[in-house]
Amino acid sequence: MRWAHTVEQVRAAEEELMATLPEGALMQRAAHGLAYAVLDLLGSAYGRRVLLLVGAGNNGGDALYAGAVLARRGCQVEAWLLSERAHAGGVQALRAAGGRVVGPTTPRGAFSGTRPVPAPDVVVDGIVGIGGRPGLRPEAVAALELVQGIPVVAVDTPSGVDVDTGEVAGPHVQATVTVTFGTHKVAHLVDPAAAASGAVTLIDIGLELPPAAVEALQADDVARLLPRPPREAQKYTRGVVGIRAGSATYPGAALLSVAGAATGLCGMVRYVGPTPVADRVRDAHPEVVGAGRVQAWVVGSGGGDDAGKELEAAWADDVPVVVDADALAHIQGPVGAPTVLTPHAGELAAMLGVERRTVEARPLAHARAAATTYGAVVLLKGHHTLVTTPAGEVRVTTTGVPWLATAGAGDVLGGLIGALLAAGLDPFDAASVGSWLHGAAATLASRGGPIVAGEVARSIPEAVRSLLHPQ
Repeated sequence: MRWAHTVEQVRAAEEELMATLPEGALMQRAAHGLAYAVLDLLGSAYGRRVLLLVGAGNNGGDALYAGAVLARRGCQVEAWLLSERAHAGGVQALRAAGGRVVGPTTPRGAFSGTRPVPAPDVVVDGIVGIGGRPGLRPEAVAALELVQGIPVVAVDTPSGVDVDTGEVAGPHVQATVTVTFGTHKVAHLVDPAAAASGAVTLIDIGLELPPAAVEALQADDVARLLPRPPREAQKYTRGVVGIRAGSATYPGAALLSVAGAATGLCGMVRYVGPTPVADRVRDAHPEVVGAGRVQAWVVGSGGGDDAGKELEAAWADDVPVVVDADALAHIQGPVGAPTVLTPHAGELAAMLGVERRTVEARPLAHARAAATTYGAVVLLKGHHTLVTTPAGEVRVTTTGVPWLATAGAGDVLGGLIGALLAAGLDPFDAASVGSWLHGAAATLASRGGPIVAGEVARSIPEAVRSLLHPQ
């Protein structure tokens, strides 16, 4: 499991650990980890040029001490001090190692440097620590403008983002790599800050941390949660999922929802819908049968005007329901039954009565609000999909590729989650496991190139096999 802890949790753990260590030992651990991560990015040390952007406090101290390590390895290191309160010990260590220090500021408070010539090979962002507020001060903005286009390694989190929410407000660093210490932070997993973090490298500095409210499943977690048939299994005991999707206008939605469900993760798939569409489903999936008893329903994809009626029929069976696409418009208040809602940002905005851009700017807050409002698990689709519960639990999906943003992919996901519900997973596990598998299958199908939704569905069994029988 990849945990993402809050600033308060991290600070408490750091204080507890520092009480057992010599003064400055924890910063040295972080600085050495940061320095070697920079070297990994550079590929070599001697003669490489490293620029440190240094603000006040311990975050800047990490950057300065890392700069001293790099200078001793043969890098040419220069630090731009953006605050008069730069870490004094770090400044002294960098100078002693042969590094150059510039700054801090002009009397007007604006950074007074010029673009370095030749340009540095990498910039280290030590401007603001995890306790900083969103946005950047003018001197930091001015310094970043001088080094545009140069790879940036952020210390702990990209400066300028909200660490505990993943939100951004105003100027912020766009990192190539973020080197974080002890644990991931919410900003590393939740967009839009996650998109600003680049590749995240975690350095173990010995923190003892409690469970976190935000987490990301890893392959071994998904393998542990996957329902597996016992030796005595038969199709009914493995679970039956029903699909109420598609219409004469959108028959493809039914085919794709069924394709996501008919991947072998439950014992049987039933389809209920217009006769012409049902005929096409049976032609494509001869193993799919008609109406009957189910352990979960999937409703809404391509349902059009009949989506509300189909949703009422599904809830009448008193089994878990996945509500997608057209059926989401028919959700009114707490649902009262085990339910997974699967909106994208536009659909969630309509459900909550806000603008789409508002949801995209604060996806975690709005996903949590929807889970509370509707008393359901909410899966908010996106680059990093969020799965939230009314109790405030959050899982972030980090699998997948940009090619997955293709028509019909959400229909496949709904069917897949429904199959996992029918097989016995609770709504939170079914949604988060389904989302992880969906992304993993897309990665397998893509092989670095474009894909369509049907290819994602066909790759789900391979994704499952790779989990159950890793090489």
